[in-house]
Amino acid sequence: MLSKISKLIDTFNIKEGEVTSLLIFPLLGVVIYEVFMRYVFNAPTIWGFEVTAFLYGLHYMFGMAYTDVLDGHVKVDIFSSRMPPRPRAILAMVTTCVFFLPVMTCMTIWSFKFAAASIAGWERNSTSWAPVIWPYKFIMAFTFLFLLLQGVSNLLKQIRALAGNRDS
Repeated sequence: MLSKISKLIDTFNIKEGEVTSLLIFPLLGVVIYEVFMRYVFNAPTIWGFEVTAFLYGLHYMFGMAYTDVLDGHVKVDIFSSRMPPRPRAILAMVTTCVFFLPVMTCMTIWSFKFAAASIAGWERNSTSWAPVIWPYKFIMAFTFLFLLLQGVSNLLKQIRALAGNRDS
């Protein structure tokens, strides 16, 4: 059962990472357009910088859980990499339960509250273009939830590793 839950979360985060990695193409398009307009026609857009920041922010936020499922986040494992599997699993479980899950739970809750306040006020950015920003805050809250769920998946894998269950 734990294996199925973990695989479901992993599969979801891998798929969302693969799909949202395609945000790089509209980001590239906006940057090329902005550079072309600025340096060829000397007519920069008022929206180019913000759209670039929003697209990159989305790309980054969606990449958090995807990177975690692939074990790609930077970590200091100089000691844990030399440990036998059982103590390494115990250490991973402790750090996940003491640090990762509480922090990500708070970040998820607070980001949903932050998004709810933004949605309630139909928040716009305070620039000359003044785009709506509440959708980005709403999406940000979900990306924290995805990372939190990936932490739960990692914990389930650590429990299975501690129990000696090696099938992943």
